Amino acid sequence: MRVMLRARLDTQISNEAIKNGTLPKIMQSVTEQLKPEAAYFGPGDGGRTATFVFDMEDSSQMPSIAEPFFLELGAEIEISPVMNAEDLHKGLAALQG
Repeated sequence: MRVMLRARLDTQISNEAIKNGTLPKIMQSVTEQLKPEAAYFGPGDGGRTATFVFDMEDSSQMPSIAEPFFLELGAEIEISPVMNAEDLHKGLAALQG
């Protein structure tokens, strides 16, 4: 299932991760694990955010996906199902049939 993960990083913890050089390594590791179709980084909700759109094959993957954000960056996260335009078209067409 296509999902979107949005993580709001704790400012103090991510400041330290920038200073000691671990933030790029953490983001690279997460990106390699998720293999996202899209990844965005920028400000949001008053802090640093990272947004990934990726395929989550099974809900049992949630701990391995979420824990690095919690443990290493003190992040608040949301994981939500999402659709692209093709998925939406397919879903709306199913309503007609």
